[in-house]
Amino acid sequence: MIGNTQIQQDTVSTLSNKKERHNIEVPWPNQMKSSENNEKGHVVKRRLMYRDFQIGSIHIPCYASPPVQLFMSSIVCFLCPGMFNALAGLGGGGKVDTKLADEMNVALYSTFAFFGFFSGPIINFLGIRITLAIGGVGYCVYTASLLTSVIHPDNSSVYAFNIFGGAFLGFCAALLWTAQGTIMVSYPHEHQKGHYFAWFWAIFNMGAVLGSLVPLAQNFHVTQNRTVNQNTYIIFLVLMILGSVLALCLCNAKNVVRDDNSRVILMKNPTVCSELIGMWETIKFEWTVIFLFPMFWSSNWFYTYQQNGINAAHFSTRAKALNSLLYYSAQILAAFFLGYCLDSDYKSRVWRGRVNLVFLFTVTSLLWGIGYLWQRTYTRKTVTDQSFSPTDWKSPNYAGPLILYICYGAYDALWQASVYWYMGALSNSGRRIANYIGFYKGLQSAGSAVTWAIDSHKINYMSEYASNFGLLSGSLLIAAPMIFFKLKNTANLEGDILNTGEDIEKVRPKLELTDNTTSKQVSYRARTL
Repeated sequence: MIGNTQIQQDTVSTLSNKKERHNIEVPWPNQMKSSENNEKGHVVKRRLMYRDFQIGSIHIPCYASPPVQLFMSSIVCFLCPGMFNALAGLGGGGKVDTKLADEMNVALYSTFAFFGFFSGPIINFLGIRITLAIGGVGYCVYTASLLTSVIHPDNSSVYAFNIFGGAFLGFCAALLWTAQGTIMVSYPHEHQKGHYFAWFWAIFNMGAVLGSLVPLAQNFHVTQNRTVNQNTYIIFLVLMILGSVLALCLCNAKNVVRDDNSRVILMKNPTVCSELIGMWETIKFEWTVIFLFPMFWSSNWFYTYQQNGINAAHFSTRAKALNSLLYYSAQILAAFFLGYCLDSDYKSRVWRGRVNLVFLFTVTSLLWGIGYLWQRTYTRKTVTDQSFSPTDWKSPNYAGPLILYICYGAYDALWQASVYWYMGALSNSGRRIANYIGFYKGLQSAGSAVTWAIDSHKINYMSEYASNFGLLSGSLLIAAPMIFFKLKNTANLEGDILNTGEDIEKVRPKLELTDNTTSKQVSYRARTL
């Protein structure tokens, strides 16, 4: 460990011969611009993207650091899918009749499923920044199509625009979510992956929370079940456009530097062919990831039932907006809880992974068991009857279903956190993680396409409920062999760089950090020289 006094006294004789003292390495000479020497020490003019900042006692990492890139991608998701979730959380895309939204979502998740499988190679070929920006555009088009259907409800040609909006978003969302997942899972150190999920999921869901305030404010006095007004869609559309533009401000993974001066593992000079081959190599490297595929399939299956079968079916417009707000608020709290527990120093990573699986199975059994008792109280026929009065927040029986719906929101975060963490435990390679995320999003969306199609045929709610309980419980049992017998305490660096063309010396940690204060000072010096 380099002491604080040593850091202050440390100097570098010249940059021309790239020598160093006190074991502080100058890892990438092409990051150097110019320097000047004085009697007191060495002063270096650094590229702006690699400069850390200090405001009083607050240390701000450089622009190209994982925390900053995670924060920026989280804001993009806050503004794009976060607002989409706020709209979808109302049920039916904010409309009373959920049929159009169901058909749009079938188109959305069908294309999402197809392109999701190939989004990993696309990300690796085009880079994070461009694919994230393209991904944001789809959310704008989707919302614009819904707005058009509200403005021109009787225009038959608008329907084609609606279906196109859903299908185009499927393509774009595959790119956005795979790029985001790559940042969240491959940028941090192994012991930080749960933390990164927690912070991303919190910021992302704040978009849905604040987005839910829009329809809540717009429809505060609407005690019936009605379509939200045009202004709600316009506000969402403007925010989504801002998110898509912000994505262009990120940097690509090849420029990212961690605090120990290690880099993200990528493919050298990727081509379309090399990245398609990389998909196969990902499965070949760790074939037991297949045991997680049922969890991938189930991970969005419950949204249709929760949003359409519960929220849209049973509640007034303003109660739906409040339910949605609290649903996503619960996700934030649950994400922090499980994310930090999974990264705890208590016991080994293998032990934590196994305990988490048992915990998740227990919560699934308890929560969905209680959900069965609630589902017995109504059917699709009773809520569509003319005499049915939607539940409002002033109704005496509002508290019970509200608490259940909040718990469903927390459960969503627990499930997603577990899936991301298990994938992150398999590899630290940015290239391989992009493919894992692609498989995840592809299967997730295929499942969503099926369940939205089922709902569009108006099957009874109890059948939808049963499919959720069965799939969630069964997928955990299928994942158990991989989690109990193949999970490792650390990923193998040599295996991660296999067939990438990367030099192991360029991606391995450059510094052994054992003191927090020293870490910041040393990494700042070494990264920016």
